[in-house]
Amino acid sequence: MIKFYYSTAPNPMKVALCLEEMGLGYEPIPVDTRKGEQHKPGYLAVNPNAKVPAIVDGDMTMFDSNAIVLYLAEKTGKFLPNKPAERGPMLSWLMFVASGIGPFTGQYVHFKIAYVNSRYEFEALRHWGIVDARLAKNKYMVGGTYTVVDMALWGWARLVPNILGEQAAKFSNLKRLVDEISARPAAQKAIALKDRYAFKTEMDDEAKRAMFPGNYRAQAAG
Repeated sequence: MIKFYYSTAPNPMKVALCLEEMGLGYEPIPVDTRKGEQHKPGYLAVNPNAKVPAIVDGDMTMFDSNAIVLYLAEKTGKFLPNKPAERGPMLSWLMFVASGIGPFTGQYVHFKIAYVNSRYEFEALRHWGIVDARLAKNKYMVGGTYTVVDMALWGWARLVPNILGEQAAKFSNLKRLVDEISARPAAQKAIALKDRYAFKTEMDDEAKRAMFPGNYRAQAAG
């Protein structure tokens, strides 16, 4: 039984979708980041980076969502391209989600200073534009086969309307993929994880201290 440390943020949700799609038994363990549970010694022993998600699979402990989905795919042999020539593109697009989609979309939510906001908005839109153009030519991110890349992308892509607002309408091919994945039984079960635990939603002082401790250390030093 895999122990799955999660919240309902985009990165844990991509792992939740993979676990459900692959039919793996798992124990969902909530980590309420706005309460600072990610900084407790017990969780730091699992993930010293104090982020979710993480998994414990027997003697194997892993963190970083894209590493986890790749591990699960290789463990089960599911949702990986069958042709050797497709493995390279699969890895390229999976790393694109890790290095481009996640960081720029996530930081676009956080930064509201004029220059910084413009910078991250441009990069977020540019990255999603690349994905949308890819999906205009392919049913899925790696050709005609549903793979872990699509699952990794879904974690963030389902929130594009909330993050990008009216600009999300530009990405019709992305919406088509999101709608298809979200209708799958596995996605419905992944989404239902939000009902297992009432995560804190208020971004109050406690939450800011838990999620952005560096800001408070800088203020104290100043």
